[in-house]
Amino acid sequence: MQRLLMIAGTALLALTVHASAEGDPAKGEKVFKKCAACHAVGEGAKNKVGPELNGIVGRPWGQVEGYKYSKPLIELGEGKVWDVEMLDIYLTKPKDLIPKGKMAFAGLRKEQDRDNVIAYLAQFNADGTTQ
Repeated sequence: MQRLLMIAGTALLALTVHASAEGDPAKGEKVFKKCAACHAVGEGAKNKVGPELNGIVGRPWGQVEGYKYSKPLIELGEGKVWDVEMLDIYLTKPKDLIPKGKMAFAGLRKEQDRDNVIAYLAQFNADGTTQ
């Protein structure tokens, strides 16, 4: 019963997340090329310098199996979820959110670029399939 409730809650969260990602996924795919050197999405995505990002929207911080997260991310991320708002803050300037984290990327200055890349990422389920 508990498993069924968790599945139902995850499905509801996924529907809510997709509805609130207000960018253009096609444009976000182009913006994501800046991220692709370190991150992967889609079926068969693997961890690189950074973790694979399938199912990132709605996922708790530091939860990709087999990826070694920085200590600051683990400590600061206790109880936090990568929702649209948190991803927007992080993608603006990662070091502002996690000052001693591993992410070396300077960030995406343009709000529209962030909205688009978040919309692109939001379409990927945890297994890499899209909706």
